Amino acid sequence: MSPVLVGIIGCGLVILLLILGMPIAFLMMFVGFFGIWTLTSLDAALPVVAKTLYEVASNYPYTIIPLFILMGGFATTAGITGELYNTFDKWFRRLPGGLGVATIAACAGFAAVSGSSVAAAAAMGNIALPEMRKFNYHPRLATGVIAAGGTLSFLIPPSLGFVVYGMLTEQSIGKLLISGIIPGILLSIAYIVIVIIQVKIDPSLAPKTPGSVPLKEKLYALKGIWETLLVFFIVMGGIYLGFINPTEAGAIGATALLIIVLIKRRLTLKGLFNALIEMTRISVMVLFLVSGATVFSYFLALSTIPTVVSNWIAGLAISRYLILAIIIGIYFLLGCFLDAVSMMVLTLPVIFPVVVALNFNPIWFGVVAVLMMEAGLITPPVGLNVYTLAGIAKDIPMAEIFRGSVPFLIAIIAVAVILTIFPKLALFLPGLMGR
Repeated sequence: MSPVLVGIIGCGLVILLLILGMPIAFLMMFVGFFGIWTLTSLDAALPVVAKTLYEVASNYPYTIIPLFILMGGFATTAGITGELYNTFDKWFRRLPGGLGVATIAACAGFAAVSGSSVAAAAAMGNIALPEMRKFNYHPRLATGVIAAGGTLSFLIPPSLGFVVYGMLTEQSIGKLLISGIIPGILLSIAYIVIVIIQVKIDPSLAPKTPGSVPLKEKLYALKGIWETLLVFFIVMGGIYLGFINPTEAGAIGATALLIIVLIKRRLTLKGLFNALIEMTRISVMVLFLVSGATVFSYFLALSTIPTVVSNWIAGLAISRYLILAIIIGIYFLLGCFLDAVSMMVLTLPVIFPVVVALNFNPIWFGVVAVLMMEAGLITPPVGLNVYTLAGIAKDIPMAEIFRGSVPFLIAIIAVAVILTIFPKLALFLPGLMGR
């Protein structure tokens, strides 16, 4: 049996086991192990699994994952989310859909100190949703705004999405994180535009918030963003200038937020326990996914499928941008069934060599890939942010939350198109980095 045929059978088995409900991390490791065994020997396959599990768990740069998650936990404990929301509410409440605009702005701010989109959706759901309902915002708009705003934590650094992409493709995590700053701002603006357009078309979605805020009160409210700005500039500024690496930045960011929590006297045993549990849960999940993807990648490399597919696509007489559009379409389809990280580990072993063969910049494609992962967080029927909000707003049907999230997919597509036309938006800042 030829290596390519073994590879095709392996890929088919992955799809079958996925449909049957086997966890992705284990099914990729399972198929990868048996594929390597088939193409080589049992003596060669067994050490690959053991070595991969050990190396992924003990690799120093991978400690960035729990540190970024811990940053988000401490940021929530410090009450940063509420302070951001209150600040932006005072500045934007007079705009059409002002509370929705404030929610997007607060989500973008929270994303600057948290790498977890689900945590962002949960935190903003508990703070912004009651306020919007108080002023009779339509549940569809209110929940859609929060679900979409939460996805910004997957793009704006510190971002777990870029960390996983960098681990799987061996690209600079520091440059990937910095590459998300301008696109993250761009997507935040696009989300705000979507909110305003919806309210302009149908004013009943968001009744105007009563009362105006004096300029003096607006200026005073800016004190609510100093912690976010401080931590963001320490973490991202240190990476950008080359003073610290991403792992060190995560440690410094988590320490800075812990100090803020202590200064504000908000550290409780329950809050600390919840932050550590969330850090452990997400870190273990991601590391198992990366381990499974690594074993499966070894199998694919032996089967020569990535090389064959790359050479075949590179030889097609069609535009590389058409192929990129097909890849984006595949990600949108997968987003209906898989969570963001699972999509990455499942597709990148095959798609990344194709992207490189088509001469797309790997850092730029990382931004586009993360954008597509964001779409998966709010795409029915498996949008994790939507499920998170459904657990908070138990009286709002999940279908209604999905309907509220769909318009924001337009913003994600628009930003992906803009980045394709103007790739420098993603590559400008990484190109100026100190190292």
